[in-house]
Amino acid sequence: MAGLFRHIAAALLFLLTAASTAGASTYYASDPNLGSARVVFQLNHGDIEFGFFPHVAPKTVEHIFKLVQLGCYNTNHFFRVDKGFVAQVADVMGGRKAPMNKEQEQQAEKSIVGEFSTVKHVRGILSMGRYSDPDSASSSFSILLGDAPHLDGQYAVFGRVTKGDDTLRKLERLPTHKEGIFVMPIERIEILSTYYYDIDVESCEAEKSILKRRLSESASEVERWRRKCFA
Repeated sequence: MAGLFRHIAAALLFLLTAASTAGASTYYASDPNLGSARVVFQLNHGDIEFGFFPHVAPKTVEHIFKLVQLGCYNTNHFFRVDKGFVAQVADVMGGRKAPMNKEQEQQAEKSIVGEFSTVKHVRGILSMGRYSDPDSASSSFSILLGDAPHLDGQYAVFGRVTKGDDTLRKLERLPTHKEGIFVMPIERIEILSTYYYDIDVESCEAEKSILKRRLSESASEVERWRRKCFA
């Protein structure tokens, strides 16, 4: 737990010093489908930043962004890492370590209509997980680690990675084992905390304030969980 707080503190320091840096290199950041919102997952192996395709899958984007805003992905994990195929985030209802509050549960229990499109499943794309019912997507989604044309039109694409391909490559090098059809990491790949921001925010100070607030809320949630579990 102490290591988690050190990670959050270090991430906050980095963000406050780096938020005003212009022209940073990004991964596929020029995609015309991308909106201005950005989400960052801070893992125990590095950060992954992604953006949304609001005109491709508006209902899916609204739902996932709301889950992020509520902190639902904090303490969740990547339960699947299949090199060259996908890294998949667990459903937050069963994947989180920290308990969920009522508002989080209400959002996480929602399912989303399948918003299938012509956008191709290539490396860096975000694609919703689902069961056989095309309208059963909820909170689990995959980050494509390679091209997967057999998924095109079958799963809802809603965004793509904008930074953090180096982190994805680290995940692909981790030891795995196979359980049924899934290739799974041997050790838990933790989503320590999450935050979001908007690249169209003109004021650097305003942007830094948003990042600071997001990290502060993440730290507070972890502290509440720690007190509850170890009281």
